Amino acid sequence: MNYCKRITLPIFTSTILMLSSISATAQDFRLGLITPPPHMWTKAANSFAEDLNAKSNGKHKVSVFPARQLGNEAQMVQQLQTGALDMAFLTIAEMSNRVPDFGALYAPYLVKDIHHAAALLRSDTATGLLNKLPSQTGLVGIGYGMAGMRQMLSRDAVASPIDLKGKKIRITPFEPIRDFYAAIGMAPTPLPLPAVYDALANGQVDAIDMDFDSIMILKFYERADNLLISNHMMFPMVGVISGKTWKRLSKDDRKLIQQTMQQHLSNVIDHFAAQEQMLEDQIRALDITVQEVDASSVAEVIKDWEKTWSVKAPILKQLRKTAADLQEG
Repeated sequence: MNYCKRITLPIFTSTILMLSSISATAQDFRLGLITPPPHMWTKAANSFAEDLNAKSNGKHKVSVFPARQLGNEAQMVQQLQTGALDMAFLTIAEMSNRVPDFGALYAPYLVKDIHHAAALLRSDTATGLLNKLPSQTGLVGIGYGMAGMRQMLSRDAVASPIDLKGKKIRITPFEPIRDFYAAIGMAPTPLPLPAVYDALANGQVDAIDMDFDSIMILKFYERADNLLISNHMMFPMVGVISGKTWKRLSKDDRKLIQQTMQQHLSNVIDHFAAQEQMLEDQIRALDITVQEVDASSVAEVIKDWEKTWSVKAPILKQLRKTAADLQEG
């Protein structure tokens, strides 16, 4: 009997230590995103990691993998679904490929400017879309961030988006923006962000769909010096957590992670809203040609886009109404 006790105790103690080790390892999270280190999304991810570590007294650690280190967004979503990746900051583009209603957030001229976009992303209509993610993707949507409003930067002089007909334009690879440019008569060309500078330099693409922030940080204006300030689309981002990771978190850990990530995503929205005018002023001061256009320049294109997406994304009508109400308010 005593012999059995002497054997059992070390085995029991060893098992407890092993389980404790597994529990500790489980709190070392991995967060992926496609933006390079200088981008605000990556900075926000790193700030979130530091904040969560501090608020959890070192219990939680987050390793951030920027610049497609873990693959493109489709590959990262697959990793999130299997639990190989715990968290990600993803363009709504990738979500729209899986949940078409998210594509409605890219409706041309849905919002008038960056501040209008920020208000819409914080509305009940937009945040309600996050409830679709667990059942349709296996991911838990935490909240939205965004980049700046979309503009068109081209190698050749243009006065209107219609002047780009027949040209190749770099886009983020998703249906709503592809359909918009295809309706103009352009050739939408998906390219990863790090490849864009060289693609402009060697003529692989004639123009790019881009925000002020990336145009300045990545110096795309050095290879394309004609800017159409169109503000034709907003560009939301969503912070997500793997459903498998979420299930193994305690109630308190879920609350802490959710609140901490939401705050840093909200900071991203505030950052872009605050800097948009400053960046526009900086770009106008460059030695490039700047033209302004509005929705009237692509009125027929918007109608064509709406015919397709009002069917694909039934939420579009409600988003338009919410956006209109916010503008009036």
